[in-house]
Amino acid sequence: METSPDPKLLAAIDEASRAGRTDPLRELSVALGLEQSLLQAWRMRDGGRVEEARRLFEILIEREPNDSRAHNGLGVALGDTGFRAEALRCFQCAVSLNPRDGPFWNNLGVAQLRVAAFEGAVRSFQNALDLGHDAAEVQSGYAIALSRSGRHLEALPRFERAVAMRPDDRTTKYLHSESVLASGDFERGWPLYEARRQLSRTEPRFGRPLWLGDFPIDGKTILVCHEQGMGDSLQFCRYVPLLARRAKVVLLTPPGLARLLSGLEGVSEIVVGEDALPDFDAWIPMLSLPLAFGTTASTIPAAVPYLHADAAQSGAWRDYVDSLPGRKIGLAWAGTAYRVPASGDDVDKRRSMPLLEFGPLAAVPGLCLVSLQKGAPSAQARTQPEGLELHDWTEDLEDFADTAALVEALDLVISVDTSVAHLAGALGKPVWILNRYDQCWRWLVGRTDSPWYPTARLFRQRSPGDWAGVIRDVVEALRAGE
Repeated sequence: METSPDPKLLAAIDEASRAGRTDPLRELSVALGLEQSLLQAWRMRDGGRVEEARRLFEILIEREPNDSRAHNGLGVALGDTGFRAEALRCFQCAVSLNPRDGPFWNNLGVAQLRVAAFEGAVRSFQNALDLGHDAAEVQSGYAIALSRSGRHLEALPRFERAVAMRPDDRTTKYLHSESVLASGDFERGWPLYEARRQLSRTEPRFGRPLWLGDFPIDGKTILVCHEQGMGDSLQFCRYVPLLARRAKVVLLTPPGLARLLSGLEGVSEIVVGEDALPDFDAWIPMLSLPLAFGTTASTIPAAVPYLHADAAQSGAWRDYVDSLPGRKIGLAWAGTAYRVPASGDDVDKRRSMPLLEFGPLAAVPGLCLVSLQKGAPSAQARTQPEGLELHDWTEDLEDFADTAALVEALDLVISVDTSVAHLAGALGKPVWILNRYDQCWRWLVGRTDSPWYPTARLFRQRSPGDWAGVIRDVVEALRAGE
């Protein structure tokens, strides 16, 4: 079936535009009529002329405001161009005009996922299925909506059906693995989590065998590679001492972690940049180490600290902060902006919060607050919440070893789910982790503690975006002296 727009029509549109005619698409819609105009609008969208498709759908809605198909088409075109809230309204209009159309409900569910309306997305995908629209993308969307609502056990059969219907869907496989891990089923989850590597565009190619615990490495040299974010390496480098009992470990790491991880037990050599790699026999990505060691919920290597700050550097910080009154608490309120490679999901918009949300801490007596925030969000420290005094020495923190020295001198770290939280946990420092509603799989379902970090306490949003509620819980705990 022909899916590209009629080239004669496109030529006519281009010619009309060059001639200065004000609205050739409106003329086109009149000449073609509703049905053919809808068809051509979809073909424009599929052919990459999304802005023209969007305009044509808008014109059709002006002419036929009760045509659900035009509203649905405009929603798709708006979603293509990043207008998420506007797309959502179009799909809501489409299903209100035609509530018996399963694909419309599916599109609404996708739009709701994009704006973190997870419970609404659950209902929309359920409606699509109830109307007989049992497609792989509906099952996958339903599973994602359930998992983002914290209902991982309910999501699992939906993920499994979606994968069975479309076995080559790597993104769904990856998201399925996260729900399995979040449920605590590590035995099944770690092998599934290898799906992340199929999605990576940056996985190195070394010409050496990949080791996943599946062949002997005793006496060999193995390269352990940083992957994903800094926090991931800080969490999973705990396996290096175990690995070093069997093999010589070379650690490939970003510059910001090199000095800190050089003190990790079992590291024979730190390498920054692949050009300087020594000879080695096998390699493993950092986040595949739990699979290689067959980690279960009861065998997590959870002894802390497994990372250590420089004693002299930390002592200097301690002398400084001890001169200040009150309980010394480090704050980090934002992560690094990135999109999940598997899904394009902008997680950081949900896991980060503005510094202003910490304003209620000003009413808690006896606190000495210290910024641990690096990157662009650190600029928020220049406009602190009213009544909140935040000491900011982050310009002196060049890498994670510097940050570790300051953290070691504090009494408590309060951080969103980012690398600072993992750093504090790895150092054995008390850390309160402020979690988005659809928290990361590693914090598990229904927990306020963490088997990965004995000194961690979790504070999770009660609803998407509810940082105010999280801060109320933190204030209550601080007032109670916890």
